[in-house]
Amino acid sequence: MTTHLLSVGAPDLIGTAARGAVISAFLVFIGLCLLWVFTLATQDDDPERLYVAGRSLPPVFNGVAMAGEQITVVILVSLPGAIAIFGYDGVSTAVDSALALGVFLLLASRIRATRRYTLGELFSLRAEGPGARIAGAVVTLCIAVPLLMVQLRAGGITASLLIGMPSERAQVVCTVLMGLLITCFAGVADLRGTSFVQAAKVPVALATLAAVTLLALRLFDWSPGSLLSAAMDKSVSPDEYLSPGLWAHSTGLGSLGTLGTLSDHIVVILGTAMMPHLLLRVSASRDVPGARRSLSVAVGLTGLFYLLLVTTGFAAAAVVGSGRIGAVDAKGQGAPILLASEVLPHHPTGRVVLITLVACVAFLAVLTAVASVTFAAAVSVTRDLIGQKGRTRLGIGEPTVLRLSVVALCAVSLFLTTAVHRYPIEFLLAFSLSLAASCVFPALVYSFLWPGFDRRGLLWLVYGGLSLCVLLTLFSPSVSGTAYALLPEEDFDLFPLHTPGLVSVPAAFLLGWLGSARPWERTARPRRTAWGDAGDQGRAPAPDRGASQAGIGYGRDGVTG
Repeated sequence: MTTHLLSVGAPDLIGTAARGAVISAFLVFIGLCLLWVFTLATQDDDPERLYVAGRSLPPVFNGVAMAGEQITVVILVSLPGAIAIFGYDGVSTAVDSALALGVFLLLASRIRATRRYTLGELFSLRAEGPGARIAGAVVTLCIAVPLLMVQLRAGGITASLLIGMPSERAQVVCTVLMGLLITCFAGVADLRGTSFVQAAKVPVALATLAAVTLLALRLFDWSPGSLLSAAMDKSVSPDEYLSPGLWAHSTGLGSLGTLGTLSDHIVVILGTAMMPHLLLRVSASRDVPGARRSLSVAVGLTGLFYLLLVTTGFAAAAVVGSGRIGAVDAKGQGAPILLASEVLPHHPTGRVVLITLVACVAFLAVLTAVASVTFAAAVSVTRDLIGQKGRTRLGIGEPTVLRLSVVALCAVSLFLTTAVHRYPIEFLLAFSLSLAASCVFPALVYSFLWPGFDRRGLLWLVYGGLSLCVLLTLFSPSVSGTAYALLPEEDFDLFPLHTPGLVSVPAAFLLGWLGSARPWERTARPRRTAWGDAGDQGRAPAPDRGASQAGIGYGRDGVTG
């Protein structure tokens, strides 16, 4: 069964008269962005400057850029639609996403103090050797590629809506064109260049969302209560709009009620906080106090962004109506453009300007989000997977390997996105978040807080959590057995929850403890001592090699590996 993201008969959101002006302004904006990125690209071959901007970013500037990391195209176009269609359930997702940086704040200072910035390097804190670095690179790639696919798909859908051609072929063409532009951007960018674009995106996105919301509020005589009442009245289920359970995947016996909701909360909060590109971003701070200050700035701006997204979602439901939004796209990804096209019905020029602003913000979101995720994954491939020995055998420098890795990752992600364009792949976003919550969060907690954590525990945790996420997602209702699944006509959903976090996160902690503590050896050690020769009596056991080699001491910045 073929599932279309947009209905074939979706209405033209822009209109024939305005389409030329909107597309022309949009293309000019794209050209200026790419030109700016090329001027920001550094020609320095120093890896430290490429990866973490020489650890020289000011706290406030880095905090604004860190907030920009949260403004992705998936969040920007999907969350207002989810709130407009599903009400309370969409709002709870927004709250979870806003809480994620608060969780990241708990570990950010420790991450910056290590002076390490890839998962492989962080995993090596207590587990030296190539195995830990390879595990970090594998997890980074498994998180990044599905995330890139979802971001590219959302960017293509937004572009097809903008040009008034919501057909399947137009979506594929727009996805390919957007992907090629973003590959050019990511191929020349470094952390310093992307930081400027991220920082510029934040005020533009906040101002655009605020303008759309205020214009919608003006239609209801500046009364938030009237706007909310209109949103409820125009929803698909007015009586249940502000109650949990309207979202299809959060209801039914298969979700096990509150257990399914709890699993979703765990995945969104922990997964969003543990994205590899955030680890790279916090490492660009000048020092540990600077990292804390950056996170404080980012938390404030991100909270404001999600507040505006929530109000935009309610405004879209009140002005456009949930039924019409759902008719354009079942997941509501056309809500921001639909709202922008409706709030100024009698001002053609203002309507064109507003639609263009929304389109430009969406392009900035997909540009920076894909570039940041790709860059972080390429850094991990360069340093953790290929390593110094691999680069020596290849006979090319580290910056060249980085650029080639960026292009290869973009090409693979774009190919996979276009190959599965007929199918709904939004569940891949939850899969990436589940991997980050199950593999990255437990590993970092153990690495920083438990001296007994060693190489075996790390590998059991990482690969065990990865295997659980893959298996549980494969047999979940997101893949089969439901109308919105990847394969709706099949039925092998043996695992009842839509996200595996409720099982995979505790299981990963348990595997990490079992692999490191090895409780089954505690009874064997006294027997060997009792029956051994006199020379072995009272001899102290040898310390764990992985822990001793990766001992954590205190240096100039705090904890150092």
